[in-house]
Amino acid sequence: MGKTAIITGGGSGLGQAAALRLAEEGINISVVDISEKGGNETVEQLKGKGVDAIFIKADVSKAEDVKNYVDKTLEHFGSIDYFFNNAGISGSGKYFLETDIQEIDQIVGINLMGALYGLRYVAEVMVKNGGGSIVNTASSAGVIGQDSVVTYAATKHGIVGITKSLVAEYAKDGLRVNAIAPGPTETPMVKTFFEANPEMKANAEAGIPQKRLGTPEEVAELVAFLLTSKAQYINGDTIRIDGGFTNTK
Repeated sequence: MGKTAIITGGGSGLGQAAALRLAEEGINISVVDISEKGGNETVEQLKGKGVDAIFIKADVSKAEDVKNYVDKTLEHFGSIDYFFNNAGISGSGKYFLETDIQEIDQIVGINLMGALYGLRYVAEVMVKNGGGSIVNTASSAGVIGQDSVVTYAATKHGIVGITKSLVAEYAKDGLRVNAIAPGPTETPMVKTFFEANPEMKANAEAGIPQKRLGTPEEVAELVAFLLTSKAQYINGDTIRIDGGFTNTK
């Protein structure tokens, strides 16, 4: 039946780009997203590339939804070989003391708890079956400090720590876990964030040595490399893909 990947946040942005890139390798995909429209659109594009794909609606901040997408994937495909643990939100861009508790809870629920739930259920399957490869989505805000994203940065620093610690526990069981740390990238989430905070887009572009935002397709190449390549000795690392942004901080 070939290899299977689960991609959360697969209805748009980095998740959709990664799904389309993995389809080029003949990998079947479970597309997980809160948006039925986006998720189903990705599935149609994947089927057009000749792979099998299903959409599973999920709010990743709910453990039962996460267990459901894992169960449905196993039911349909029989295995989980790759996991792009990607779903996330950015928040309002307000300074921390101006944010409300509901926003903090929402960002932590989706970005951190959602990632943990996914790893809990997916890694369990992978270890039982002799291993697998996982890529977690961190951020430039997961490797340096940035203003206006305190809660988001907390979750993304958490992703880096989770990545390292899972490898310490389960690399011996065949699990490979890495993280990516994209800088500002032209995704719908970032576009919405910059539309609400236009001065921050100019500041971001000025602070990137390459003087432009990244593209989802560029990030998807890194995801595909880390998930599927023969670079089996890369484990527990966080790879920056940001045009030099964090290296000049």
